[in-house]
Amino acid sequence: QLQLVESGGGLVQAGGSLRLSCTASGLRLDHVAMGWFRQAPGKEREAVSCIDWEGHDKVYADSVKGRFTVSRDNSKSTLYLQMNSLNTEDTAMYYCASDPPERLCTGSWYQKGSAAFWGQGTQVTVSP
Repeated sequence: QLQLVESGGGLVQAGGSLRLSCTASGLRLDHVAMGWFRQAPGKEREAVSCIDWEGHDKVYADSVKGRFTVSRDNSKSTLYLQMNSLNTEDTAMYYCASDPPERLCTGSWYQKGSAAFWGQGTQVTVSP
C-alpha cells in the first residue's frame, strides 16, 4: 500500500518561496509518475504539476509556469515542488498523488485528478 506524506507548507508573504516535499513509503517510486494538486477554499481541486517516472517529462498548469519547479529524488522516494514568486492566488491545500503503475503524466489520473493514492495535504498560505 502506497502512503504519501506532504510537508513544507506554511505562511509566506507574496513574492516569497516555499519548497514542498512528498515522501512515499510502501512502494518504490522510480517506476511511477507523481503529481501535485491543490485546492483552495470554495474551489475545485486543480492539477498543478506532474513529473513522469524518469523525471524527463514535467507538466505545469499555466498559472504556475515559470514560477514552480517539480523534481524527484527516487533514491529518497521523495517528490518536490519548488514554488517561487508566490502570490495570494497560490493559497491552497497542496496534495501529492500517484496512480501506480501509471508512468506518464498524460493519463486521466493526472488530467482528471483520479489518482488512486493521495497524501493528507500541506497548507500553503500566501499573505499580501
